[in-house]
Amino acid sequence: MRYVLMVNAITADTTPDPGRVVLLTTSHRVAPGLLSWPAWQALRTADRVLCADGGHPQLPYLREAGIRVDETAPTAEELVAACAGGHTAVVVATGEGDPDLTDGLARLAGSGRVRMPDLELLPASYDLPGARLLDLVQVMDRIRVECPWSSQRTHKGLAKYAIEEAYELVEAIEEGDRDELREELGDVLLQVVFHARIAEEDPDAPFSVDDVAGTIVAKLIHRHPHVFGDETAATPEEAREHWLRTKAAEKQRTSVTEGVPLGQPGLALAAKLASRVRTAGLPVTLPTGEGVGYELLALAARAEAEGTDPEAALRAAARAYRDAIRETEAAGD
Repeated sequence: MRYVLMVNAITADTTPDPGRVVLLTTSHRVAPGLLSWPAWQALRTADRVLCADGGHPQLPYLREAGIRVDETAPTAEELVAACAGGHTAVVVATGEGDPDLTDGLARLAGSGRVRMPDLELLPASYDLPGARLLDLVQVMDRIRVECPWSSQRTHKGLAKYAIEEAYELVEAIEEGDRDELREELGDVLLQVVFHARIAEEDPDAPFSVDDVAGTIVAKLIHRHPHVFGDETAATPEEAREHWLRTKAAEKQRTSVTEGVPLGQPGLALAAKLASRVRTAGLPVTLPTGEGVGYELLALAARAEAEGTDPEAALRAAARAYRDAIRETEAAGD
């Protein structure tokens, strides 16, 4: 992908060719040396290759490829002069993007007094979707090592935060706040990366965030044979059937209650159990007894059968109750 800006002052035809400046950008999230073919062409055909950062991770690979790199930080005027006569200079941009140089070139071009070389921005490598996750892993790694609080956390000590963040995510979804949703998704993602970083230190059974990602990727592929295999699914119901069938084959459970966490909220627990019973077609009669608990159990089972999430329904009603309380408080002020 190339972006070309042609900026030339009006001059006589006899003026020497002003040449070409190529600003080569790379992503630190891509392994050094993995550059695009246009980038290698520009580097190999350039009259000069310059880089202001002697420690730039790309330099060893460029030199291994036989490309001479001058470790220098030219001014805009010096770079324009170096290109005079039709020469090409490639500037390997630093992580900051060389703002002094690019600002200087912009000022020269805007002055109208200098015939500028062709200016080309050439991405030699660029981020793929999900690349910022690598930044998160690196930041978490440093925090785990250097932060006095984070370095002492354990899986058990962090467990409550995972629950809190999940609830805050649900609240953001129900409120419809897009900014809040993005932030809460990040907080949930942090919990995953944090736990995975702690898991690396386990002396007996360590695993990393790559192992976590690899496990879920393998699971998703296996449970979607209609996407990655030869099966077909024309409806959501057929897709869910594939999911449940492959999951059952994986888990080989002896009871439909296995895998249902008893620590979840009561309404959600009751609805989940009712869902497992209904899906399996088991002729289980709801237990009856005295007290509100059995009444709530019956309501949760009925809601699940009707396709309603009882937890979400109760939260919606509770929010309406909260608003009514606030209205009453405001009227009394």
